[in-house]
Amino acid sequence: MVRQPLTPEQIEAGRRLGALLREARAGRDLVEVAYAAGISPETLRKIETGRLPSPGFGTVVRLGEALDLPVQELAAAWRGNDLPLEAAS
Repeated sequence: MVRQPLTPEQIEAGRRLGALLREARAGRDLVEVAYAAGISPETLRKIETGRLPSPGFGTVVRLGEALDLPVQELAAAWRGNDLPLEAAS
């Protein structure tokens, strides 16, 4: 099975997600947050910089837990919305 290349929209969504995670991490050490989420520091670095624009769902959930960010807020950033899906309806 060949994985389809990501679209420009998916790449931009990954950049938005990474920016939110970087902002939420603020002064916390990258290594500390990565280990709290059960991922490697290099993986977190790649997500935050947009070099890994489509992390797995479990990874996103664990990062949200480590940073005290609701999944809805992470999803809204990925979609490019300011509001979670249910609040936007």
